[in-house]
Amino acid sequence: MFTGIIEEIGRLESVSRQGETLVMHIASSVVTSDVKLGDSIAVNGVCLTVVSFSAHAFSADVMPETFRVTNLQQLKPGDPVNLERAMSGNDRFGGHLVQGHVDGSGVVIGRNREQNAVMYRIKPDHPELFRTIIPKGSIAIDGISLTVVEADGETLTVSIIPHTLEQTVLQYKQPGARVNLETDVIGKYVAHLLQFPSAGTPTSSSKQGLSELWLREHGFA
Repeated sequence: MFTGIIEEIGRLESVSRQGETLVMHIASSVVTSDVKLGDSIAVNGVCLTVVSFSAHAFSADVMPETFRVTNLQQLKPGDPVNLERAMSGNDRFGGHLVQGHVDGSGVVIGRNREQNAVMYRIKPDHPELFRTIIPKGSIAIDGISLTVVEADGETLTVSIIPHTLEQTVLQYKQPGARVNLETDVIGKYVAHLLQFPSAGTPTSSSKQGLSELWLREHGFA
């Protein structure tokens, strides 16, 4: 589990690919200060497992599902990446609940300055993600905990303060760049529970999600 507060920008030293699998070697300093084999580190918001490390770098495997869903497949040696260690139980919770389980990717289609902030407009590849993307709700973009400003079912916008821009890879993202998206885990569970409200085999009404018939069957109307 992560919080979406990026600890440092690392650099991809090298990457080897075989089919839809990767082995990534990432240069870092902060996240390797207390790293152990098997630790979880979010790379651009993707939870990866440390399989080897040194004082200034670590390696992680990328499996086919992660390769297909995220922007890690596009990274080249020298590219910057957001890094965050798994959250500690005694730290302040500065962001929101981030699992590192990316739901999909999207494309930056606009970047505009608004006084001290930079507004990014992003178009997700899969419109169904908007079921759990709401204005003023939380979203992780390349692992960064951000607040949704607008969401219209096709695009979403977020506003970035100078500090976040300077401390994350968003500073390098221009229109056309791909970003990883993880929607709010609480919203995903609520949506799932509304679709399957009863234990066991779903009834015909529950298959349709929340409806007037379901509300009547369960005493809400």
